[in-house]
Amino acid sequence: MKRSGMPHPDPAAFIQANLPISPVPAVPEILLHTAGPASGLWRLAGRGETDPPPYWAYPWAGGAVLARHLLDRPETVAGRRVLDLGAGSGLVAIAAVKAGAATVTAVDVDANAIAAIGLNAALNGVKIVAVAADIIEAPPPNTDLIVVGDLFYDPALAVRVMSFLQRCQAGGIEVLIGDPERAHLPQRQLKRIATHPVADFGGGTGGKAVQAGIFSLAGAG
Repeated sequence: MKRSGMPHPDPAAFIQANLPISPVPAVPEILLHTAGPASGLWRLAGRGETDPPPYWAYPWAGGAVLARHLLDRPETVAGRRVLDLGAGSGLVAIAAVKAGAATVTAVDVDANAIAAIGLNAALNGVKIVAVAADIIEAPPPNTDLIVVGDLFYDPALAVRVMSFLQRCQAGGIEVLIGDPERAHLPQRQLKRIATHPVADFGGGTGGKAVQAGIFSLAGAG
């Protein structure tokens, strides 16, 4: 729980002061504000049960592998409208802009992530529309491609995300998923497109190297 009497810090100011800038391992073209041992991240993220974990403060493998894939294969996004679902730090969204996407929208439920996306986009000289919202129960968005980095770490969330992505595909939207095969990734419903080695800072792995995959939904043309 947050301590009474302690003002909640301004997210952007806190991130700039406490999360140093560094290139992303395996994606050195992109710089991010990334948390370290001395960041005191709990002061911003909170410790209460309703406070969302600060997933945005680290480059997870699913995001890193998607960013690497988009930069290596810019034709995937060139001239297209892209939505980054569960965008976190904005890593994948930034890669999409750099690879030539027409427009990029980054969506995350955490307002602190939205602040981080704004700072990281400016750091990399790109423009991203960042939106704080939970859209996975809503109708499919008006976009050409949805990119999803590492959203299959929780069983209940995985079911909700997959249902949303299937509705989006049925509505004519292409879906790309980046994931290091976490426990709740529905692999039988997916088709592997590529594999890239990346560092994984998510799930308590401490930055170890993993072989992460790029997947489309099974049945996609």
